[in-house]
Amino acid sequence: MPNILPVSDLRNYGEVLKNCQAGNPIFLTKNGRGRFVVMDIEDYERERAEKNLLMKLREAEEAVENGDSWLSLEELKNMI
Repeated sequence: MPNILPVSDLRNYGEVLKNCQAGNPIFLTKNGRGRFVVMDIEDYERERAEKNLLMKLREAEEAVENGDSWLSLEELKNMI
């Protein structure tokens, strides 16, 4: 079940942060609408890595669709 709190609860941020654990983000509302998310740094970093991987995969799919040449293993290693 999502943990949803009004942004005004940040006045007591220590209590809010106690409830923020890996896999359990806190959603903050402002004027009754979703506005912010507080999440564990490991979750954030994992999501960023997943997003970057998906972007690279999409770029590769587009390159194949456009008929761009394939990279050699050495060229790929040099890009990383």
